[in-house]
Amino acid sequence: MTLLSGCGAEEESEPSAAPTVTSTSAKPATSSTTRPVLPSSTTSTPAPASTIPPAPIAAATSTVPAQPVVTTVPMPPVVCMNLQDAQNLIQELGVFYSRSVDATGRGRNQVLDSNWIVVGQTPSVGEPVGEGDAVLSVVKIGEPNPC
Repeated sequence: MTLLSGCGAEEESEPSAAPTVTSTSAKPATSSTTRPVLPSSTTSTPAPASTIPPAPIAAATSTVPAQPVVTTVPMPPVVCMNLQDAQNLIQELGVFYSRSVDATGRGRNQVLDSNWIVVGQTPSVGEPVGEGDAVLSVVKIGEPNPC
């Protein structure tokens, strides 16, 4: 007959009337019949302390992707303004991205916007302008210009 123990199986040389179980645990073995049985209407199984409640499921707000809001404003008059001031004015109206180009054709970058003057604008005054639509033609302050 094979007996089970905490460390493995042992062979018993002689069969006995009642099997013996060997335990290597420091805790005494307990039987399930030693616990009192309560009526089912009063029993409850407490949740373990480590149980985390499930997160609430977020409701879907829409199945249609959000469309970007297109803002257009009338183009203000900015010719003969300092480039930085012209950009600030366009931004105050609600369009945050405008472009500038070197009016001399040399392709210079406007690194310090306050050192440049606007000598031309597209679109013209009053025309609708949106993000990136305003193109300001500029020259460095002190260079020949119509202003």
